[in-house]
Parts: sequence; C-alpha cells; structure tokens
Amino acid sequence: MAKNIGGRRAGAVTNRVQFETPGGTYVKTDRLGVIISVKKSPGPYRGVAKVSAPPKPAGR
Repeated sequence: MAKNIGGRRAGAVTNRVQFETPGGTYVKTDRLGVIISVKKSPGPYRGVAKVSAPPKPAGR
C-alpha cells in the first residue's frame, strides 16, 4: 500500500493509471477505464503509473 511519509510517497499506487489529455491536464483512471479524478494543478499525479492512451472501458 502506498503511504505518504514525510512529504514523500513510499510505494506505488496500484490499480490506477494516468494519462495526459490534449489540453494538458492529467486524468486518473482505474484499470477498467473508469475516471477517478482530473487534476487541476500542473504536473502528473505522484506515484501513479503513466500510460500514453486512456484504457478502454470494460464491456465496450
């Protein structure tokens, strides 16, 4: 499990991926493609794996 200790992340966030939209924001999704959140501040999420394209939703 990932934890924030002293301002640093120890370990990776599992079952989550992120990708950058054409507008420059980062979107965090689960492995099934369900959007969890969209980051408003600049830069990617910490400790979340990056992918080049969003995952395809399951069952579509």
